[in-house]
Amino acid sequence: MIPLRDINRHHHPPVMLWLIIAVNVVVFLFQVMLPEVAHEQFVHVFGMVPRRVSDPEWALARGYPAGASLSFFTSMFLHGGLLHLVFNMWTLAVFGDNVEDRMGPVRFLVFYIVCGLAAGLAHFVSAPASRIPTVGASGAISGVLGAYWVLFPRARVITFIPVFFIPYLVELPAVVFLGLWIFMQVLSGFVSLGGPSDVGGVAWWAHIGGFIFGMAAYPLFLSRRRMRAVRW
Repeated sequence: MIPLRDINRHHHPPVMLWLIIAVNVVVFLFQVMLPEVAHEQFVHVFGMVPRRVSDPEWALARGYPAGASLSFFTSMFLHGGLLHLVFNMWTLAVFGDNVEDRMGPVRFLVFYIVCGLAAGLAHFVSAPASRIPTVGASGAISGVLGAYWVLFPRARVITFIPVFFIPYLVELPAVVFLGLWIFMQVLSGFVSLGGPSDVGGVAWWAHIGGFIFGMAAYPLFLSRRRMRAVRW
């Protein structure tokens, strides 16, 4: 399922949303311009490597610099490829404008970052010995999806669903679309627990952790002024 757009207009320009997207694009362009060896080093230093955090002696022996904790923040602005970046930023653009509308730009930025940190922590707890760098904004975006699920459950999402190579466009309530999405994350997360931790793939538990945190923490970031000004 690919969300194309939602039928849920916003009342203020999503300034911070576009700024976040711009920062991710600029960082990605910087990544792809690096030589191969420098790019790999960049991802290992600024991506979140769980074992670097859980085993500082191992990290020191492998030549990692200090500042492993900072990678929980920096990793959410790195991406593993163009499709990874495009899909993440598209999803953020579809759902993030309405969440920013309720929070305001500054509160939305803080919420986004805190969700990303919570997602990184969830991934770290699920695989503390992994030596694979974790990159991507999907954990922070999952927090935005969690907030959207609670705030706008009846909003409609135009969804692309390929069935046997035939494209279908369906209009789903947000509670259904995001409910199916988080169900697949949880299912895949539990399946991944039985596999090796040092194999690359999707950080399912980062998605789950970010989504749950976003659902639970979003009321702390709502703007009362914006909620009073608009009849939803």
